[in-house]
Formats: sequence, structure tokens, C-alpha cells
Amino acid sequence: MLIWERNLLVCWFGMFVTGVGMSQIAPVLPLYIDRLGIHDTALIEQFSGIAFGITFIISAVFSPIWGQAADRFGRKPMLLRASLGMAVVIFSMGFAQNVYQLIGLRLLQGVITGYSTACTTLIATQTDMEHAGWALGTLSTANVAGSLLGPVIGGYVGENLGLQNVFFLTGALMLIAFITTVCFVKEVFIRQDKKEISAKEVWNAIPNKSLITILFATSFVLTLALYSVEPIITVYVTQLSSTTNHVALIAGMAFSASGLANILAAPGLGSLSDKIGAQKVMLIALAVAGLTFIPQGFVKDPWQLMMLRFLLGLAMAGLNPSVNTLIKKITPASLTGRVFGFNISAQYLGVFGGSVLGGQVAAYWGIRYVFFITSTLLLINAVWVYFKVYKKT
Repeated sequence: MLIWERNLLVCWFGMFVTGVGMSQIAPVLPLYIDRLGIHDTALIEQFSGIAFGITFIISAVFSPIWGQAADRFGRKPMLLRASLGMAVVIFSMGFAQNVYQLIGLRLLQGVITGYSTACTTLIATQTDMEHAGWALGTLSTANVAGSLLGPVIGGYVGENLGLQNVFFLTGALMLIAFITTVCFVKEVFIRQDKKEISAKEVWNAIPNKSLITILFATSFVLTLALYSVEPIITVYVTQLSSTTNHVALIAGMAFSASGLANILAAPGLGSLSDKIGAQKVMLIALAVAGLTFIPQGFVKDPWQLMMLRFLLGLAMAGLNPSVNTLIKKITPASLTGRVFGFNISAQYLGVFGGSVLGGQVAAYWGIRYVFFITSTLLLINAVWVYFKVYKKT
């Protein structure tokens, strides 16, 4: 096995567990906050929103910082720092005595993140251009799948093994990621930029600023689209169901169906982007994803929704690999970590923005409009990509 292939395998596991660690708290959060002494429903909802969203906001701020550190000190040290730090912090959440300690630990989790940034940078810089799309496509499935399957895993563990064990199990998995990184990830790091440069200088060093802006925006819209249904999926499934049995489980399956499809399709679509061009795959994927959202607003039962979410995941699987491949192509090697850090920040903001958008649109206009507005954003993004990327790349 080649070094980059072994590194890819280890990074995939670590990024999957990181994605789970970021999102597994969602279904158990209200229950855990109630256990911590907050019993008023309105306060539980308020604290749940803060505790869930604060990690992603802080991660968006710190991802470029850790990306810069990866360029300066190497990617493997950042993997070790992030995996061990998250193992300790997530494990500690199981011992929280009040809601403020829990929120503080969620904030700290956002600060010490950076595993995904370091992994993406490591694989992008070690993989030759011939296999870059496939490698980055395979890697992209880890974070997306972990984030989308995390709520299902957290809900199952919390219901069957206890709420605290959600944190203990995830912390233990992150510790395993740390150990495997120590033992198996190999990196020969040669720092190419000896002088510290500012964010403005990083921006000035990028040869195609309009293209990188579109790629960041596409990453934001992609994750916003995936997470716009998260706040309303359980309510929507309840409306579609003829029975109240297993609503939470069916909602979790519907939400995570796109994650399963992403795992299955992303490596193949990444490989396809190596052959026909990442810009073509990105354009088609955006258009298909945008169109797939429309019928989700007209479904009559949860299984139809689940099937459409699966088809959405197949389309979305072509986006992350294409974006990462194009970023790799246009970014100077010495700035790769920082630029990928900004891209992952856009994704974290998309998670937060999608959750806010879905909840607000559903509250003011109705649940079905969440799908229609998300579809519109994706199709607008597709038109932008057609004129500014596809026709010029």
C-alpha cells in the first residue's frame, strides 16, 4: 500500500469520527440539558440551539488558523493535536454538572477543531493529480457521512446505552483516531514558505480569486442545503406518517439517507472528475441536487422522502470532491492548508446557516418552502458555476 493510500485510510476514519463528534449531540441535547437541571421547555430549546451552533461558529473562525499552523508545522502534528484534544473534550462532556459547563466544552471543541483541515491538506498535497479527485472524493465522504449519520448514532446510543455514553463512546473513538494517526500516518514535511504572511497576502497569492470565491460559496451552499431540513425533518415526518410509532427513527433515517448515498457515490464521482474535469461534475451535481429538492416538498409518505434524500446524496457526492480538486489545482503548495481551512470554514458556516434557514422558513412560510428555497439557492449556484467556472475553466 502506498503512503498516501494508508494516510487516506487513517484520515477517513478520523474525519468520520470527527463528523460524528460534531453532530451526534443533536438528538440527545434537549434530554441531556433537562438532566442537567433545566426543565423549562423554552429554556431547553434556547440552550440547545446555543450548545449545538456554537461549535460550528467557533470552528469556522479557527479552521483557517489551524490551516496556517498546518502549513507552518506540518499536517501530522495538527492531526494529533485535534484528535487528542477532541477525545478529551468530548469525553469530558459526559461529566458536565450544568448546562454552562456543557456549552463551555462545546465552545472548546470548536476551538481545538482542525482535524478535517489537516487531513484534506495532507491528502491534497501527497496525492498526484491523476488520483486527486478519487482520493479527495473518498475523503469527503468521511466528514459528510459522519455529520449526517452522527445524529442517528447519538440517538441510538443515547436511547439504548444512556446519554452520557454518547460522549464516552465518541471520545473513545477519537482516542483510537489519535493512536492510529501516531502509528500509521507518515509525512515528510518541508516547509516551503519560511516567512509568515498575512491573510491579505495569502489572498493576493491566489492566482484566480474569482474562482476560489465561487468554490467557497459552493461549499457554503452545499452544506446549507444538506442541513436546511435538520430542524424540521422530525416535524415533517410526523405530518407525513399515519402513525406516531418510531417517528424519531424514521426521521433520522430520512436525514441520514443522503449520507449513505454520499459514501457510496463520492469516490466514483471523484474518479470521474479526474477523467472528464471537476468543473463538469460540479455543474451537473448542482443542477441535479437543486431539482431533487423540489419533489421533496410534495411527498406523501416518509419513504418517498427517504428515497429522494438518497438521490440527493448521490448528486451531492459529486460536489465536495470537485471543489477540493479545483482548490488543489489553483492553490500554491505553501498555502494549501490555509486555503482548505477557509473552505472548511465555509462548510461550518453552511451547517449553522442551514439549520437557521430551515427553522425560520418553516416557522414563517411552512415546511414545504424549506425545500423550494433550498432548491432555488442550488440552482442559482449552478447558473453561477456554468458562466464563471464551466465556460472559463
